Amino acid sequence: MDWFGFLFLIEVTIGGLLSGVMYALVAIGFVLIYKTSGVLNFAQGAMVLFAALTFVSLIEAGVPFIFALIISAAIMIALGFVIERTVLRPLANRSPMTLFMATLGLSYIIEGAAQIIWGTEVHRLDLGISNAPFQVAGVFISTFDLVAAAIAGVLFAGLTAFFRWTRTGLAFRAVADDQFAALAVGLRLDRTWATVWAAAGIVALVAGLLWGARLGVQFSLSLIVLKALPVLVLGGFDSVLGAIVAGLAIGATEKLAEVYLGPFVGGGIEGWFAYVVALLVLLIRPSGLFGQKLVERF
Repeated sequence: MDWFGFLFLIEVTIGGLLSGVMYALVAIGFVLIYKTSGVLNFAQGAMVLFAALTFVSLIEAGVPFIFALIISAAIMIALGFVIERTVLRPLANRSPMTLFMATLGLSYIIEGAAQIIWGTEVHRLDLGISNAPFQVAGVFISTFDLVAAAIAGVLFAGLTAFFRWTRTGLAFRAVADDQFAALAVGLRLDRTWATVWAAAGIVALVAGLLWGARLGVQFSLSLIVLKALPVLVLGGFDSVLGAIVAGLAIGATEKLAEVYLGPFVGGGIEGWFAYVVALLVLLIRPSGLFGQKLVERF
């Protein structure tokens, strides 16, 4: 490989890693809820769409950026509380399939509500972040991807600090480790679940703004939930660190596969190669690289 080929390899890898951060953003919302309640929240994609539509509609109505952001965050927190109170709490202790189907139905309800409230038009979302690439040592890097990765990094750090050093965070970790033990020491599961759903709403807002600025705010935005599934399988459904590491790995892997393997099979493998990786991981380690491995005795 010559020098230019090596620089191109570095450029593709960095681009994949930065894309992977965006995947991890969506996956984090899944992990937060699954870790505390065991619910695979398929409505996370619809929450991302609802958050982006809310923000861009407020901007188009003339609301200043910062106020639109605050109002959107408040709406997503309220939505998280409402979902926990009306859906999760009445279905507590039901089978995982029942809870999954509930969130699947919830995703259509949220999308329908978004359509009724904000309409069906495609919106252009400009966050004021340039998409022009800049060059570092001969490697071109997207400004938008780098800023998006920095925003995601701040969010990850904030969530880590919140759940590690606050009282609510300690309750979250206790519930995630053992719900029955948490109940025995007086922790209220409903409050913890409500807080986690609210946090998932904030994550959905950040993901919605970044993905909406990249793809446009449209109803297909809810399908980015499919981008998170290979990340969850690889990293583990109950690991925040796993979601971050797996997001980076999936992002880099699919870009490298498209560039270096795609020409041999006619191209177009970026969209499904991540699922090949996820399937291989399922065959080898069903709990994921960072997920908690369950041991069952018969």
